Amino acid sequence: MVAEASAQRVDHGSAESYSRAPGEDHPLRPESAAVAGRPIAGMAAMFGSGTARCGMVRFAASACGAVYAALALASAAAAANDPFLRHTTTVRVVEQAGPAVVSITTEHLVPQGRPFGPFAGDPFFDRFFQDFFEPRGPRTAQNLGSGVVIDADGRVLTNEHVVTRASRIRVSLADGREFEATLVGADPNHDIAVLQIETDQKLPWIAPGTSSDLMVGEPVIAIGNPFGLSHTVTTGVISAIHRSIRADDRVYHGFLQTDASINPGNSGGPLLNAEGALVAINTAVYDRAQGIGFAIPIDAAMRVVSELIEHGEVSPVWLGLEFQELSDPLREAMGLPAELRGALVNRVRENSPAVRSGVRPGDVVTHLEGQAIGSAAAFFERLGAATDGQQLALTIRRGGATRSVALRAEEVPAEVVGQMVEELTGMRLDPAEQGGFVVRAVREGSGADRIGVQAGDLLLGINGTALADAKALRRQVLALRGQSRALIVVQRGNGRYHVAIPLT
Repeated sequence: MVAEASAQRVDHGSAESYSRAPGEDHPLRPESAAVAGRPIAGMAAMFGSGTARCGMVRFAASACGAVYAALALASAAAAANDPFLRHTTTVRVVEQAGPAVVSITTEHLVPQGRPFGPFAGDPFFDRFFQDFFEPRGPRTAQNLGSGVVIDADGRVLTNEHVVTRASRIRVSLADGREFEATLVGADPNHDIAVLQIETDQKLPWIAPGTSSDLMVGEPVIAIGNPFGLSHTVTTGVISAIHRSIRADDRVYHGFLQTDASINPGNSGGPLLNAEGALVAINTAVYDRAQGIGFAIPIDAAMRVVSELIEHGEVSPVWLGLEFQELSDPLREAMGLPAELRGALVNRVRENSPAVRSGVRPGDVVTHLEGQAIGSAAAFFERLGAATDGQQLALTIRRGGATRSVALRAEEVPAEVVGQMVEELTGMRLDPAEQGGFVVRAVREGSGADRIGVQAGDLLLGINGTALADAKALRRQVLALRGQSRALIVVQRGNGRYHVAIPLT
């Protein structure tokens, strides 16, 4: 559904912007049009007439009269200086925010295939062809994307897929300056990355705004590097909020949808509102339609940015809840409506956020952050977008009543990870000196026992990810919550085996 920012991937957008001019140490805050002398009449080109705007917010008649009078005076003054109203809201936003938008070029090494086709790997043919052919080393490939400078220290916010596997990162500003950049941190689960520009020069930047008050239908502006055409501007509206999209093997939740043109190379660039505020980061485009692009709300992006700057990664979080599927027999036994969908709480862990918020076994979670939950897997999939310290709202059904509960997501304690491994798989693990984890014991009747895992085996990977350290184990085990089985790699002696393990 989503194409790549380089050769196969397409982009996203986000926006909110307060920019500062080069040489200043603070962002320029947007002034009111009346104070700044900006031609409010120019806003009509983007928003419609002052009358329509006043009607939309339903001012009292007297207030509307005052607004109309102010608009008329401002429009008259604007018309004197700009009689054709060319200096519109869009022009002002681009002038203000554009200098802080950067084009990102990354380089990464691509291994070259062996040139001898079916004879590759045969010692005789390898020696024969080496006498006639130059050895073929890896080639360098380039990706293009966009980003936005978000602070006076030269940090750049962009997408993770723009910089993935990069061995070299360069950023270019609108004024022609180019700089090397280093990766501060990246998180593929949120598709967010933070770069550091390597320079002592002062740079233009945009202070992130908020996406909490965005309205469907309000105008937005995207600036980016589509197809390598740097600092291209497109306009549109917010088409929808709280969208879920699937890209590659991941599902992203809570995206904004916009009809502002987003193309390959726009990924990581800013989406701005009509006040010039950075409200989202452009991320993806629906490749079977025109005018359907997606962006990460800036509030969600900045939570990830804080984690990346402080820790270099985003730590998985928990609420302390375990679930079972809400089957028809359970609905009938609990007296629940046949149409009720959700995940049935069957355990609340000690010393967890759920305990402190009063969630109990037997509650049915129907919504997380206002989004419907149809299963335990759906709950944990959406929880994967949360960050440490984030306040989350649950809607639960208890008895015949529905209530809302606020919980604070927290980083998963290390001791809980070990408990989860044993509960889900039946294996008790210890770190191995050579990498991976040694199976110390297998619980009788567990999934590991049923597929023949034995004490002394070495667990090397889960669902295609190598278990290099405790962090990798934690991340993969938490990803198993709500799943029915997993693919594991087990080594016994000199043999390695890929087996599917049922999960409890």
